[in-house]
Amino acid sequence: MKKLTTSLSVLAASMMLIGQAQADLRINGFANFTGGITSSDDTLYGFTDRVSFADQSLFAVQVSGDINDKMTATGQIIARGANDFNADFEWAYISYQATDDTSVSAGRLRMPLFRYSASLDVGYSYHWIAAPQSIYNVPYNNIDGIRVDHSGYTGGWDYNFQAAFGRIDNDFVLAGQPGQLAIDNVIVVNGELGYENWKFRGVYAAGKTNFDLPALDPAFAQLGQISPELSDKLAASDDTGTFVGASIEYDAFSWFVAAEYTAIEIADSFYPDEANYYVTAGIRTGKWTPHITYEKSDLNDGPKFLDEVANFPAPFQLPVTQLLVGIQQPAASEDTTITVGVRYDYDTNIAVKVEATQQTNDITDDDATLLRFAVNYIF
Repeated sequence: MKKLTTSLSVLAASMMLIGQAQADLRINGFANFTGGITSSDDTLYGFTDRVSFADQSLFAVQVSGDINDKMTATGQIIARGANDFNADFEWAYISYQATDDTSVSAGRLRMPLFRYSASLDVGYSYHWIAAPQSIYNVPYNNIDGIRVDHSGYTGGWDYNFQAAFGRIDNDFVLAGQPGQLAIDNVIVVNGELGYENWKFRGVYAAGKTNFDLPALDPAFAQLGQISPELSDKLAASDDTGTFVGASIEYDAFSWFVAAEYTAIEIADSFYPDEANYYVTAGIRTGKWTPHITYEKSDLNDGPKFLDEVANFPAPFQLPVTQLLVGIQQPAASEDTTITVGVRYDYDTNIAVKVEATQQTNDITDDDATLLRFAVNYIF
């Protein structure tokens, strides 16, 4: 709480300078209070068989102010329960309204990768308690750089195009082991089209990817003693990573159906080719929105570079194979997830939600069941 107070003080002091020049200072925020418990000894999304209220709970404050008639400064601080509610600057950027349809933003800002990227942390903005983890649970939602937004309307179509360029540097966890992810020269382009009840979206991103995983260092060192070339191939060091995504949505107001797909590839590295998607549908009846979502996550396309083992002398083939599999196995996974839930709009800007989720590990056939409940609000 002390860190949250300090961060808010810094944000307020920074924005006060804007406020002295312009009276239009806007403060708003949002919060997700989320609890959950799994069945038996299951663990899913940070929840266990002991009820917890921290892992997906958060509190956020956003302040924006006009610098002049074309420039705006925005700062957002989020305190996440998963981080002991230590507050961090999630966004801090300046925007320039070049024309009525085009703006340019620079600083730390949200990367336009997904259908709900801009409102990912705002649980009130969608029907789930949390957006589908098979798609949205990535360590690279924000980017330090610039973004251009262009939107308009023509021939019955709404359109929005975005392009971003910059760098990503984040902590992440792979198979329970901490690591560091750095992506340089990131470029993201996406377009969204809307026509009557339909929305279509496509995105492409690429960048030079670097993984730092201390837990894998001993295995890389052993492989490097046998074959430095193969060790370099497996290491994700300045390797080009690509991200492709698409989504489609039909919203008839009383009911809706939507789907989103993403694919990630870092060809010359230990990281497996990744394909994820979800399909969701729901009905709106008064204040109630019952819904169902099916998700699939596949990072299980088999170890890479095994065909190169045949080029090694016979005594080295078995240890090289074991090292190749050992390095790549922690990243391999394949899951199927089904979520059934209901949203109740209790009052203006307040939603209450309950969900039951079952996830099946398609490699081991193990199941995990999670019951979650949440209160989402904006202010």
